[in-house]
Amino acid sequence: ESTGQEGASWIAEVELASGKQDKKLLLADQYFGEGITILNKRIYQLTWKGQIGFVYDINSFQKINEFQYEYEGWGITHDGKNLIVSDGTDKIHLLDTATLKEITVINIKQGSIPVDKLNELEFIEGYLYANRWMTNEVLKIDLSDGSVVGTLDLTELAREANQRNPSADVLNGIAYEKKSGLLLVTGKWWPL
Repeated sequence: ESTGQEGASWIAEVELASGKQDKKLLLADQYFGEGITILNKRIYQLTWKGQIGFVYDINSFQKINEFQYEYEGWGITHDGKNLIVSDGTDKIHLLDTATLKEITVINIKQGSIPVDKLNELEFIEGYLYANRWMTNEVLKIDLSDGSVVGTLDLTELAREANQRNPSADVLNGIAYEKKSGLLLVTGKWWPL
């Protein structure tokens, strides 16, 4: 799990049932953490405006590399081969995991209209799922042509979160638990 806040960003190994953190790493105060993904026993982490990403060993949480990019880091996932990164626009960046350099950029659209504010990402069974920031939508995207092929409306779930905690803010977390087939979603300050 990762959080984003200047001076309070961290990644942690979290027990799913209880929320207990078994292992935790704090990011330096100047960075606003923006998402992680795990591939090949490495954790890849973005920063929001810092234009720098970090790579950690999955077992020790020791930093083993860092990488630069020329846009804001909003969300990160992978397709088993490449890192997939969002920057808050309609663009999705594919990065090579060996060089950490950009391979290509895919423009996302619904019909002929560009879809911006792509935020938190998850790659599930051949499709990219993206939360659209400041909405309660999770979009299903075909990366072969950048088209939105489905929309999951989570307005009712967001309303329930806000009723349980009036400080609950935007939907912005997506995780897929492959073993159970569950899609886990959360938002800023959402209750358990």
